[in-house]
Amino acid sequence: MIQRQRHIAIVTETFPPEINGVANTLGKLCEGLRQRGHRLSVVRPGQRKPASEAGTAAVQGLADRMVAVPGFPIPGYADLQFGLSTSRRLARDWKANRPDVIYVATEGPLGLMALNAARKLQIPVCSGFHTNFHSYSRHYGYGFLERMIVGYLRWFHNRTQLTLVPTRKMQSRLNGLGIQPVSVWSRGVDCDRFSPGKRDRALREGWGVGERDLAVIYVGRLAAEKNLQLAVTAFERLRNIHPRAKFILVGDGPMGKKLRDRHKDYIFCGMQRGNDLARHYASADLFLFPSKTETFGNVVTEAMASGLALVAFDDGAASEHIRSEANGIKVPLDDHGGFVDATLRLADQPSLVSHLRSQARLDALDIHWPSLIEQFENIVFNLQYRETRHAGKQSVSIL
Repeated sequence: MIQRQRHIAIVTETFPPEINGVANTLGKLCEGLRQRGHRLSVVRPGQRKPASEAGTAAVQGLADRMVAVPGFPIPGYADLQFGLSTSRRLARDWKANRPDVIYVATEGPLGLMALNAARKLQIPVCSGFHTNFHSYSRHYGYGFLERMIVGYLRWFHNRTQLTLVPTRKMQSRLNGLGIQPVSVWSRGVDCDRFSPGKRDRALREGWGVGERDLAVIYVGRLAAEKNLQLAVTAFERLRNIHPRAKFILVGDGPMGKKLRDRHKDYIFCGMQRGNDLARHYASADLFLFPSKTETFGNVVTEAMASGLALVAFDDGAASEHIRSEANGIKVPLDDHGGFVDATLRLADQPSLVSHLRSQARLDALDIHWPSLIEQFENIVFNLQYRETRHAGKQSVSIL
């Protein structure tokens, strides 16, 4: 049942047309909430790269009102920004156009100012835990700051009335860090866009892949925290047995230049969007996802919907949606050798690959965005603002 129209404000430091898991999730969330009749306002940093006219119109259609604030680049992620505003400015805006609830998707300076403003106005505020920034620190030479980052995240999320995470494993981890209350709100996948029917013979020929050759694909950021060296190791072992196999990398990032210099025979496709991204998925055979720092990993469900046989660690989306040997293969987080062995096994068992690909597609069809939008709606629109004086923090009330 569709609830009465509500006004939700979403505060985020990344948003479409930027390409990453958080922006993709928020785009789908906004689209779904608007289809259900709700009013949306989005507060985000101004985006520096001009989008196409059609892309700009599509993004504007995701919200009734867009509020762009100044931003500055995130170290190591120059294409993303921290947002800059003041709680006074946000409070003034929300006092004039009061939201029923505020969803703070990122924990940077903009998210903090939004949280302060929401508390001042006593507006229910819910936060999302989309990115393992504390885990990222060790990959960028800031591992000594990890405990400090965890302390900040605990303090930040415990000042909101509820924190949403995409998996039960992540819920348990945050509880272990002292963050409460935490609820699971998962992610859907667009099975119309991502489909085996998008397989493109001409694209495979452009990669130099014949009908019976193996195209092994990775989709995601080319960055240290993605554990890409393991995927490279697995592919090189595979290529010793299947010399005509090709490694296709879709995405870009700080490791891009180093990988291109070292592996000139790999196929680097750069960032892909929309139907072009769907063609790249569907035109491959095996999908390798070596990351161990994901809160979810939308690429896993996109690969499933595209009908790929995949290897991933038992974490994030794989922990929720992959049944090993049934619709993919997942290995324990500390088993790097098992990841390589699983890749080699798929390369040599075409009947298993065929079974996994078919079942992955069938299971992806059950991961619906509409039901997840309704779940989000039921969670956040039933929050009420309460504050416990003795603890100095908010508590959650779900009616």
